[in-house]
Amino acid sequence: MMIAMHVVLRYHEIALKGRNRPFFVDKLASNARRLLGDLGGRVEVLAGRLRVRLPDDVRWEEAERRLAGLFGVANFSRAHEAPLDMEALGRAVVAALAGRAFESFRVTSRRSFKAFPRTSPEIDRELGAVVHVATGVRVDLEHPGLTIHVEVLHDRILFSFEKQPGAGGFPVGSSGRVAALLSGGIDSPVAAWRLMKRGCTVLPIHFHAFPLQDHTTIDKVTDLAQVLTRYQLRTRLLLVPFAEVQQTIVASCPAPLRVVLYRRFMVRIAEALAARHHARALVTGESLGQVASQTLDNIVVIDEAARMPILRPLVGMDKEEITDQARRIGTFEVSTLPDQDCCQLFVPRSPATAATLEEVRQAESALDVDGLVQGATRQAVEERFEFPAARTAAPAADPSVLTGR
Repeated sequence: MMIAMHVVLRYHEIALKGRNRPFFVDKLASNARRLLGDLGGRVEVLAGRLRVRLPDDVRWEEAERRLAGLFGVANFSRAHEAPLDMEALGRAVVAALAGRAFESFRVTSRRSFKAFPRTSPEIDRELGAVVHVATGVRVDLEHPGLTIHVEVLHDRILFSFEKQPGAGGFPVGSSGRVAALLSGGIDSPVAAWRLMKRGCTVLPIHFHAFPLQDHTTIDKVTDLAQVLTRYQLRTRLLLVPFAEVQQTIVASCPAPLRVVLYRRFMVRIAEALAARHHARALVTGESLGQVASQTLDNIVVIDEAARMPILRPLVGMDKEEITDQARRIGTFEVSTLPDQDCCQLFVPRSPATAATLEEVRQAESALDVDGLVQGATRQAVEERFEFPAARTAAPAADPSVLTGR
């Protein structure tokens, strides 16, 4: 199959790493191979960047769409190639510029192949002169309308004109694994995405009240997991039946404390599942003061139920900021579909906004906390997703909790 498309991937934050930089670069290369494998993509690690080679029949729009979501990439460019010869490079660049309008330009070269008989400044000057003579366009080193990027490799020269912004951050899988409480709302998918950007593999955990409520939230979360899989390429989604826990709390505990008690049990169950899957922290989409359970007093009481760290990447963001990010990452449309969230089941008219640890512990003393946690954990169902591939289901215990799907 003919290789006709070259793409240069550049990283920035990874370059700030010291001795462990190769680990991050290798992880980025591995993720890029998985992302583009079905397209026939080949990935090569170069000095300070990666080169991707794609077959002739791959559409640039598809490659661009995928690469724009690859964490660890600062920017990328579609590149053209030329032989290791300055005259051939000049002809190739001039031909590629045909029909392109620009008022000024500069050449920026990088010579990875040190045996090439021109230094980077010499390449800049010689190629710049060729382009100027051929086009009549002036050189502007400070504010060019077009920058010609040149990469001298051991077997060829690559050149490109435009840099597309990448997703930034660190490659997924380079910072460990976390478990994210994923609802069908706007906030939690954004929180999960932000941890992916910092290099974490995210294990989403969703609590549902089926069959007391309909299946819409499960369907939404399944769709959200598929959207998020575009960024981390493989996802295990855990679906946890929560109706029994809620019914027990409603029957035995003061109504104003229900929401806080729900959250404490979610934390305990998520922590047990996280440990089973080797996750080191929990992640929530909470934003300080946004709803009753997210006041500072209630957050302190909820955190007391956990032994793992609870990360809240949205804690200082307002709803508009979170919504804007949800739109950018592609989760907003799914998150705003109507559903029946389990957290809205049996919610009192006046939930406590400043619950105390003493009253919460007193309420929980009437419950079989360990039994409820173990029961919900045993009934968790796992679904797996890959990008780009179909979903597969892998029940962890009793698949009957989802009958009716």
